[in-house]
Amino acid sequence: MSDTADSSAADAAAAAGPSNEGPAAAKAPVHEKLPKSISSLIFIRDRGIIVLWLFLIALFAIWAQPYFFSVSNAMLILSAGAISSIFAAAIAMGVFSGALDLSVPGVAAFVGMCSAWMISHDIPVWVSLLAGLAIGVVIGVINARITLVGLNPLVVTIGSLTVLTGLAAVVGGGYTIPGLDKLAFIGTDTYFAIDQTWTVDVQPWFLVPDFSFQLGGFDGVAGPVFVMAAVFIVMTVFFTKSRGGIRIMAVGGNAEAVRRVGLSSDFYRTMGFVLSSLLAALGGIVTAAYVGEANPAASPGIIFEGLTAVALAGVSLAGGRGSLPKVLVGALILATIGNGLTIAGADPYWALVATGVLLIGALLADLMLTKAVSRRLVSVGNLSVHGKA
Repeated sequence: MSDTADSSAADAAAAAGPSNEGPAAAKAPVHEKLPKSISSLIFIRDRGIIVLWLFLIALFAIWAQPYFFSVSNAMLILSAGAISSIFAAAIAMGVFSGALDLSVPGVAAFVGMCSAWMISHDIPVWVSLLAGLAIGVVIGVINARITLVGLNPLVVTIGSLTVLTGLAAVVGGGYTIPGLDKLAFIGTDTYFAIDQTWTVDVQPWFLVPDFSFQLGGFDGVAGPVFVMAAVFIVMTVFFTKSRGGIRIMAVGGNAEAVRRVGLSSDFYRTMGFVLSSLLAALGGIVTAAYVGEANPAASPGIIFEGLTAVALAGVSLAGGRGSLPKVLVGALILATIGNGLTIAGADPYWALVATGVLLIGALLADLMLTKAVSRRLVSVGNLSVHGKA
């Protein structure tokens, strides 16, 4: 799932699902190991995001001590990154299938308003939630059907964003819908709180200042964190273990190869749109629950932060390559930067600057690393051919 298919045959094999030819066929013999230079480049491309996150944690642990490196602050970062990571996953769904869905903020606003309106009119919470998710599915199907006619997905989803933002305002008459206490269990409620706190002083031998951190003493894990965990566990299993998820990836990488093996590329591209809108709807509901009211305004920050998290994860915007766990790490990196800058006393607007820099830098880094790996692989292939000649 981490690399784009190199040929139509490879895509077709992926689209067809796991092989049934047994272990002997599954394990192809490997006669030569990749040179260290290529292995290093691949490691940086595939694992660099984790190294970056660990570096940022270490940086802020020293710069913003003693408050940053504590369990309570870690829970704050998780809470801040939970909702943005759900939206990042929604954007990733479309990108995996080969179509960037820009209607995510509009879906979130419209579904949030619809669910809030139903709850405010004494409709049972579970009915309101299911109805909101169903609305998201319908929007995804509509976006897909219009796109499959031959229109550009960006144009279609921008149009949907505009329409849905207007409809969200119509639902609430242009006003927010407050009083969503019934949704507190996935919003403001926390679980597993710890009252006691322990402070640990660290005096390292290398040339950095002494620092301290705290253990314990946090208000609990917020409801959105559990929703985030469920989303990423279920979607990761779906895209790595099920034929449907593998085929969505294959469609994003090479739709023609999927057609050649007799599968409907239109169906799996529609699935990508549906999953994107479904997660956007879920994100809209969780946002309304966390804030305590539904807002008809579609936040453009959802797109910017989601795309940055996706780019940091090394997801190919052309489709067919990506990893959901790394998308989660990308969203948590953005939350870590915002949190660390705030604690350090920096102007919060620098977080926006960092988001833009990371977006451009991640795209450039992925492009350069992919080209470097391709050049080295071609060079190694040529040396092997000449060596055998």
